[in-house]
Amino acid sequence: MDGPLFDGRERDFERLRRTFRWRVPARFNIADACCDRHRDRAREVAILHEDARGAHRAYTFGALRELSNRLANALAALGVGPGDRVAILLPQRPETAIAHLAVYKLGAVALPLSILFGPEALAYRLADSGARIAIADEARAARIEGLREALPQLEHVLVCGPGETGSLWERLRRGADRRPDHETAADDPAYLIYTSGTTGPPKGALCAHRALIGNLPGFELSHNFYGVHGGLFWTPADWAWTGGLMDALLPALCYGQPVLGYEGEGRFDPDRAFHLMARHGVRSAFIPPTAMKMLMQVPSPPRLALRTIMSAGEQVGAEILRWSAERLGVPVNEMWGQTEFNYLVGNCSEILPVRPGSMGRPYPGHEVDVVDEEGRPCPPGVEGEIAARREGDPVMFLGYWNNEEATRAKFLGPWFLTGDVGRRDEDGYLWFVGRKDDVITSAGYRIGPGEIEDCLIRHPAVAQAAVIGVPDPLRGEIVKAFIVLAPGHEPSEALTRDIQASVRERLAAYEYPREIEYIEALPMTTTGKVRRTELRARERARRGG
Repeated sequence: MDGPLFDGRERDFERLRRTFRWRVPARFNIADACCDRHRDRAREVAILHEDARGAHRAYTFGALRELSNRLANALAALGVGPGDRVAILLPQRPETAIAHLAVYKLGAVALPLSILFGPEALAYRLADSGARIAIADEARAARIEGLREALPQLEHVLVCGPGETGSLWERLRRGADRRPDHETAADDPAYLIYTSGTTGPPKGALCAHRALIGNLPGFELSHNFYGVHGGLFWTPADWAWTGGLMDALLPALCYGQPVLGYEGEGRFDPDRAFHLMARHGVRSAFIPPTAMKMLMQVPSPPRLALRTIMSAGEQVGAEILRWSAERLGVPVNEMWGQTEFNYLVGNCSEILPVRPGSMGRPYPGHEVDVVDEEGRPCPPGVEGEIAARREGDPVMFLGYWNNEEATRAKFLGPWFLTGDVGRRDEDGYLWFVGRKDDVITSAGYRIGPGEIEDCLIRHPAVAQAAVIGVPDPLRGEIVKAFIVLAPGHEPSEALTRDIQASVRERLAAYEYPREIEYIEALPMTTTGKVRRTELRARERARRGG
């Protein structure tokens, strides 16, 4: 890739779609695309980092190339080779980007892990993936060390200390600065991200190096021709998620543009976010709708240099569009995609009129439609499952890790089934209606009820549990649990807090049930399965539809 896919001169969105053709080379590596090829930018900043105390570090593209080479050779000395999984459990800091690039250069597979994960969530992903190496900061490395007895395949935990300290940096400095002698095919696996489903534990979505190429048309257009304009990029999204990694960090680096990483103290702080963007002159940002709603509560936002905002993970809505245009003077382009098949649909307000409430239209290179149960496209206005044509699309995932049955279940003829229900209007705009399954979407996180229910019943006071999503004005949905108590236990506020804390500590902070209702019995099918549909209907009736 020598330049942007779209130069901004063509103003007809439909013509862009008709004339676009994928150019996917046989040999392709994400690290080469995001770092090594930018030799003319060797002295320009690639990663600008700020911690919670306001301390700064900056790394140029030249430094990223050398440091990722050294780390790649250090990992190779530990036995890491093509296909091996390397877990990366770090916040938004330079070592996160260095680790990803190093893993890609070896042909190994990066396993990004959220800093929000508790011990059970970490243990499952580390064990299921068979990760041999883990890279983590001091606090989270200690968490992994506490799991080592259950992870016999995990050979080393490399620790990032403050600044350039810790065992990661010690090994990195001993690594050779030359690039490892390994090439990857575009179809070779690059990263493994676990995503929640309706039943069972999370599934690992294995994605190829070519997935980066598949993200680029939507990335450029959702930022109104980012390849032409560029500028400092920032997102509050964790770089361990598809949103932070493939919708922000790696695409921006691919265009030779700097990325701001902020290592904060936990939850999103709208005042700090505003001042962070103002202080550093952020030009483009990916800000999920929940964070946008929190920004809207700040009475006097500072003057920003922002040019574009992309928002995804939930429906954006007309009020966010209006507020951003009036108060920030910045357009918001909604985007839609999934970990398995990302950046498929969205808006480009510069050349495509935005229809509030719509996800937008399929970006060039992607064929997305609403289909019925036979895989036939539905007429305009008729609801069906949103599906994407998989053949020839480089962003399409390779499959679920060690789960061929789940992979096959996602396909219907030429279509990848997303599980999202929607409709298409007569002009080709897509509109999200809801989920076909029981997956809960809260503040942009996809949450499967099964993992939470399994965690709940481990509490000694819980005999049975069922989890659904209920509407919430800030997060879109929140997790609500219906609990049948074990004999000898009575409902109380203290018990509720204890049950919530057990989920928060074992799984993740965003997965705990914010509402708990104690009931005498759960509605069941004749085969003993919980009828979540009945619970959702009961909630709708209670909340007035």
